[in-house]
Amino acid sequence: MNKIYTNITEFKTIKFFSLISILILLLAIPVFGQGTTGTAAVIDVTEDSISTNMGSITPPDVTPVNVKNVIVIDNPNDDGEAIRISWDKSVDDVPDGKVTAYKIFRSTSRDGDFVEVGNQTSGDSEYTDSHTEDGTEFYYYVSAVNELRDNGEVLWSVQSESDIAGPVKSSAQWFDMGRINVLIGTILICAFILYFIWAAKSGKDLYIRKIAGLDAVDDAVGRATEMGKKVFFIPGINDMDNVQTIAGLTILGRVAQLTAEYETWIEVPVCKSLVMITASETVKESYAKAGRPDAFHEDQVHYVTDDQFGYAAAVDGMFVREKPAAIFYMGAFFAESLIMAETGNSVGAIQIAGTGQPSQLPFFVAACDYTLIGEELFAASAYLSKEPRLLGSLKGQDMGKAVILVAILLGILLETFNIFQLSNFFTVIG
Repeated sequence: MNKIYTNITEFKTIKFFSLISILILLLAIPVFGQGTTGTAAVIDVTEDSISTNMGSITPPDVTPVNVKNVIVIDNPNDDGEAIRISWDKSVDDVPDGKVTAYKIFRSTSRDGDFVEVGNQTSGDSEYTDSHTEDGTEFYYYVSAVNELRDNGEVLWSVQSESDIAGPVKSSAQWFDMGRINVLIGTILICAFILYFIWAAKSGKDLYIRKIAGLDAVDDAVGRATEMGKKVFFIPGINDMDNVQTIAGLTILGRVAQLTAEYETWIEVPVCKSLVMITASETVKESYAKAGRPDAFHEDQVHYVTDDQFGYAAAVDGMFVREKPAAIFYMGAFFAESLIMAETGNSVGAIQIAGTGQPSQLPFFVAACDYTLIGEELFAASAYLSKEPRLLGSLKGQDMGKAVILVAILLGILLETFNIFQLSNFFTVIG
């Protein structure tokens, strides 16, 4: 009986220790499992092998063949501080090949420390280093890179370096040969302008097409004379630094000369002080040309205000009170254009407008009798003044435009029938 009891006791002891061992084993499994469920191993690849925290492995044939014929030159046709690097692509630079990128390294000496200055994707064979210093010698080499990434993380990377190329210096060039066509065009147009200026000064009659709004100037001033009413001239709201204001004041000189000859009062309200001084001298000179300097009065040209809509309101008030027979709008106009033009139209005046502001042209076309559109405003100064330099410049520019138009038409025909690529002459390499 005692023997049976002893056997039972030993069996219970063995069972207890077995349960304890199983429990310890279950608790230890998560601890040991952490070694296989953590983050991915980082692999650092050299040219011949790959080392990891799990040992050293060598992937089969991952190193690309290095690039050949690295050429470094001063970047041509620029203002300096740039060097162009070109190379023959690696033979492994093929679709799904061993090259994923190229890295460009630079140093100021052949044996110095090279630093990466740029990179290019596979398939490229040229890079421009635009952060150099003129007059300093630089050395370069290019590395063909093959690397594997996972979610932006580099798992491994290998590269093979080219031979070192250099030295090379960057410098600025006097002329950009890529813009030689621009030089030819500029010389051609300047030659046209100079020729026609000479022709105009020699007394040759230069043909300029008729512009209805300018031909109506004499009729408008004549109508004001017959009715015994004023002529108003509005030179826009910009200052003398705007070319439209200058063109408008040139037209004012012709209109003022006509009013002096016809003994008709011309009034010029302005919103800029410098424009007032210039317009006053213009009108005064026009009266002198007409042989009636004593008929000029200083108050014919007067300052109103710099405020845009204050100026428009003041001018509208003058129109309503004076009821002029003719109104000229010549210069730069903005939101006030329709306000003044509609008021002038309501008093029955002949209105001639001219501006280079595309957004205001529809309003002038709708409310005025004649409108000078865009370049016609600048042509008007030459058309009315007959000044040789203005006429020559106008004709020279027109000839330049005619040459460009002929070249476009000729190019369309040649390229349509695949005879010659004329468009190559009009390409500007920036």
